[in-house]
Amino acid sequence: MANVLGINSVYHESAAALLVDGALVAAVEEERFNRIKHGKQADFDNPHQLPERAIRFCLKQAGLTADDIDHVAYSFDPKLRQTRYRADWWDPRLEETFRLRLGQVRGAVEELLGRSLGQRLHFVSHHLAHAASAYFPSGFDRAAVLTVDGIGETAGTSLAKAVGSRIQFVETFEHPHSIGFVWEVFSDYLGFSHYDASKVMGLAAYGDPEVFRQQFHSILRADEVNYGVAPEILGVSPERYARMEAIFGPPREADAEILPRHADMAAALQEATDAAVIALVRRIKRRVPLENLCLAGGVALNCVTNELVKQSGEFANLFIPSAPHDAGTAIGAAFFVHAAKQKTPPQRGYATPYLGPAFKSREILAAVKSAGLSGRQSKSPAREAANMIADGKIVAWFQGRMEFGPRALGNRSLLADPRRPDMRDILNQKVKHREDFRPFAPSVLAEHADKWFDVGERSPSHEFMLFACRVKSDRRDLIPAVVHKDGSARVQIVSRKSNPRFHELISCFFAKTGVPIVVNTSFNDSEPIVCTPTDAIVTFRKSGIDALFMDDVVLRAKAEEARTHSRPIRGLSRPAARPARHDRQLEPARDRTRPVSPSPRRN
Repeated sequence: MANVLGINSVYHESAAALLVDGALVAAVEEERFNRIKHGKQADFDNPHQLPERAIRFCLKQAGLTADDIDHVAYSFDPKLRQTRYRADWWDPRLEETFRLRLGQVRGAVEELLGRSLGQRLHFVSHHLAHAASAYFPSGFDRAAVLTVDGIGETAGTSLAKAVGSRIQFVETFEHPHSIGFVWEVFSDYLGFSHYDASKVMGLAAYGDPEVFRQQFHSILRADEVNYGVAPEILGVSPERYARMEAIFGPPREADAEILPRHADMAAALQEATDAAVIALVRRIKRRVPLENLCLAGGVALNCVTNELVKQSGEFANLFIPSAPHDAGTAIGAAFFVHAAKQKTPPQRGYATPYLGPAFKSREILAAVKSAGLSGRQSKSPAREAANMIADGKIVAWFQGRMEFGPRALGNRSLLADPRRPDMRDILNQKVKHREDFRPFAPSVLAEHADKWFDVGERSPSHEFMLFACRVKSDRRDLIPAVVHKDGSARVQIVSRKSNPRFHELISCFFAKTGVPIVVNTSFNDSEPIVCTPTDAIVTFRKSGIDALFMDDVVLRAKAEEARTHSRPIRGLSRPAARPARHDRQLEPARDRTRPVSPSPRRN
């Protein structure tokens, strides 16, 4: 038996994962423990800062000690970085610091584990770890693998072929040819942080891509033959922002109004990304003419692009893991090392996202008591929660093992009624405290998904909230809280097999309302998704949440707070309300300097 610990601590999304004899037993992101978004800042000075809490959890979950670890896989290769780095890419002094800290990774790992590792510490190239994180859980025996992110050691995009337990690159595109970096640059230019690609994706639905179409085509070039990013946009030249301002106008300040031209810029960026990724999909299809495709890298979190890839028909089967971003490389690095070092093949096709901590009733009750609260036990938490949701209340649903990846998938979720036209505003303003234009996802029973959404050919990845499906036109007025501006929704399909308790809740809601769908958003408030019962209680007390269900323990908000949004909806034929204020201001207008959002918020 071999135990392989996978670690990601380069850049961001610090995480750890553990394989026991090739089977994935645990994976978790450091941010859930240290409560720092993304685990740490993406910095040249900290690749040696390990996800210590995540590592300790993985060992505890498996019942192992540090002495039981046979191999450690780190999802970055310093030697590859040194070989391919070019001095004109960024400040050489930062690169010197980065290499110095990478050189300290071994010492940091050995100090944490309390022993020398020698040849048992393996540095796995970043994109190889990404590719493995998608391929091995997919269950495919062979597949094309496309990785698109910001940067690995030096590559921004990689095309690979996977057969059996082997993954081989067939083509790479190195810095500055990085779609992920383009999104970081424009997220910052639009007044968000470089982590906020999801905000830009949401804003894109309100813009007109034609306004800046040509400008983005010159920045992100992609067709059947060519692929690349204009280096003047991603370089280190101080003139870069001056060039961008000449093309797009002044950058938006963080607290400034969101104007239609900002939405237009986001829409054009999304359109250019769609075209570039589709071009890459066709390119890899020519190089690797198989029927299966795996996607990995941070760009694979773009639900709109993912849906277009699926609809393109280039590949019969598509798989994307629940954590295609950097956190997933902890899993991928461990899989790769196991495949390389062990005679037995690694586990295949195990794609569950529920790989984090779970808590026993006594731990939950202890947290409730420590908070000075009194809860009660529910005989049927799924039914009780469903009834509350149908009555217009917002329910925090804390169950079982925490999800791995950036999306709450029914175990650390906030749930609400999709029939309420005002529910999106209530959630954004009173609970999540974020921008008004941000959409919310529907979680739908697997057996009813095709009646409500244009799902098409199903993928296991539909369970991970990774595709923006069209809502059936005759159903949109029935679930206005989850229909985005463009008529799509970021759907999570919920099966009884993958999450029986969440499936039970939605089934109870369906029996009561005739709608097999609930609003599902992550259980957090300008913070990482909650991990522990204490985290859940803290967020529950400071947010406009009506009830918290932890296992079968129920906490209710004060009656006067609960009444704020507890008006029931009677039936499915309620007419849609007037568009919310942010919708009206996001309508296309001739004056591209008119404000879009009256109250921009930052997470």
